[in-house]
Amino acid sequence: MWSPSVKSEFVTPTAASPAVQALTVETTPLDDVRQLIPFLDPRHPLLWLRRGDGIAGVGEAVRLEFTGPTRVTDAADAWRTLAAAATVTDPVRLPGSGLVAFGSFAFADESEQASVLIVPRVVIGRRAGRSWLTRVSVADASAEAPRDGGAAPAAALPKPTAFGPEFRLTMAPGQLSAAGYGEAVASVVARIAAGEVGKVVLSRELRAHLPAGADVRRALVELALGYSDCWTFAVDGFVGASPETLVRVTAGRVDAQVLAGTAARGANAETDARAATTLSASSKDRAEHAFAVDSVLESLRPHTRALESSAPFTLKLPNLWHLATDVVGTLADGSSALDLVAALHPTAAVAGTPRAAALAVIRELEPFDRGRYAGPTGWIGADGSGEWAVALRSAQIAPDGDLTAYAGGGIVADSDPVLEVAETTMKFRPIVEAFG
Repeated sequence: MWSPSVKSEFVTPTAASPAVQALTVETTPLDDVRQLIPFLDPRHPLLWLRRGDGIAGVGEAVRLEFTGPTRVTDAADAWRTLAAAATVTDPVRLPGSGLVAFGSFAFADESEQASVLIVPRVVIGRRAGRSWLTRVSVADASAEAPRDGGAAPAAALPKPTAFGPEFRLTMAPGQLSAAGYGEAVASVVARIAAGEVGKVVLSRELRAHLPAGADVRRALVELALGYSDCWTFAVDGFVGASPETLVRVTAGRVDAQVLAGTAARGANAETDARAATTLSASSKDRAEHAFAVDSVLESLRPHTRALESSAPFTLKLPNLWHLATDVVGTLADGSSALDLVAALHPTAAVAGTPRAAALAVIRELEPFDRGRYAGPTGWIGADGSGEWAVALRSAQIAPDGDLTAYAGGGIVADSDPVLEVAETTMKFRPIVEAFG
């Protein structure tokens, strides 16, 4: 098993305290690697995957942790410092090659869950039929050069390994039961009627415990196969398959996809088509969706030019329909993907509106720390490119094996507590099936 070699809290560099990590990064082409998950550490996987393309990390070369209200901007600054000090050789030059860090950030400013950026020792990547291997070695930039003039030895290519024994978990209610969630929804609807808030996104949890030595890759395979159009991710024990792209930055282009408004899939083609049509025409869901789209556009406009959004459309997932809107623009100020994550989070799709009032209601009515659920999860490249999702359909695995899964929904004036409970049950399904 790979072990972390460098763990560090980020400290803003000064003349007296320079950055201490100097990375040597070398990417080389590989024959096409069709399956990334078998290469992962069974208990500590690092993964970003969609439709078979993505990156898989092994080991930890550098780990940076952040907390508090400035956690994302601190991470963006730390990453610029780290990337600027790195020596990178990358003839592949595809999104995800070269120096990259996997990241996952807590939803709330006051969360006790650390937000992280992790640079793996080894990254295996695949995109559009091309594959590559990236090796990362670490030197102490404040120390003298090695006597032989060389860098730290490069990590060897990991070998794919067989999966461990199968396991099945039974999920139990967390601190907020289904009935309690319905009561919380009714409370929000009353506050909306009183004009205190326009929309609030409430969540609840399910809990389970992994058996000793459980191979987490088994759940990742289930998520990647069952929800191939979603971002299947694993970062620091946080795993899931999210359908929602928070932001993607590639060569100065900015993309986002806003999801808000949900309906269950039909039992056959006729009822499924009716469900999609009903969702598209729903005034309640369209109002919820409009809040979310407006918040994304408002956050991105200061950083972009020629920003455009599509008309809302229905997006089909294996177990439900979402209302979706695509947003596309061109960067105007050189922001990195993490800079845009800081500007966007939390969107109205996962918090509500007005933002401050909605967050206050969440703190009052949710009797638990969301941790990284509904926070940004993804990867950042040396040049500021990256792909980040809103971490939905997800679960956090604690070091002792405790697993907490999360699901939520947007509450607006027309929300029905019974239907909102049913919606969260649908949204639990990917994690429940993957682990159970």
